[in-house]
Amino acid sequence: MAFSPDFLTVRVDLPRGADAVTTLDYTHFTVLLDASRRLARVAGVNVDGTALVDLERGDDWRLDDRVPAEAQTGPAVYANNGFDRGHLVRRRDPVWGVDAKQANSDTFHYTNAAPQASEFNQSAELWLGLENHVLDFASVERLRLSVFTAPVLSPDDPPYRGIRVPLRFWKIIAWVAGDDLASAAFVLDQSPLVPDAEKRRAITDEPELGPFRTFEVAVQQVASLTGLVMPELIAADHLPETVAAEPWRRLRSFSDIVL
Repeated sequence: MAFSPDFLTVRVDLPRGADAVTTLDYTHFTVLLDASRRLARVAGVNVDGTALVDLERGDDWRLDDRVPAEAQTGPAVYANNGFDRGHLVRRRDPVWGVDAKQANSDTFHYTNAAPQASEFNQSAELWLGLENHVLDFASVERLRLSVFTAPVLSPDDPPYRGIRVPLRFWKIIAWVAGDDLASAAFVLDQSPLVPDAEKRRAITDEPELGPFRTFEVAVQQVASLTGLVMPELIAADHLPETVAAEPWRRLRSFSDIVL
């Protein structure tokens, strides 16, 4: 089964936009592929924390034969450079239940990847651990999450080997607290690591550029950045209004996260 909007006890749909996308269903997750950018506009996964299975990682990256190769960012973009194939849906997240082995394999489709500077992908423990932090912190209904992740596909992203390399990534985590849907949103900026110096840009007025920077933001900020429609997630934003008034909250550790 692919991503289900009814996985939580409160319905939450995949964010969608006006741009044409191809819907690709995998085991426990779904990717909305923007063929013009050759990257995902949205990837949504259901995570059942009570049924996760520990499997070997593997590394069988492959194109999805349901769509033309030229609509995907394939191996040529990642060859002999500083870019990693960064999972959008984390490999571990859909690997649960009786279909865990297939889910593990499905995450290695190029449609579930985006170019990430190697320092970002290999050292961003804060970004990679956000779901676990929310899962541990929140009173989550049956330890379940729905997680949405994608690059911010901006027309200003620097061109490279027939694509445009995204400079930012976003993630929204949704869970049920009591009887109500709750959500939290984050943005990661990899622009300091992208080689084209003219396209490096900060998203705040802060002069310091770190190797990667993670921000907690209002869900509405993600909707504005991406042009995606996500009314349930915006309404469920768990960020207090007093904190959300600060557009970009720089995170340096999990203790900085406000839930």
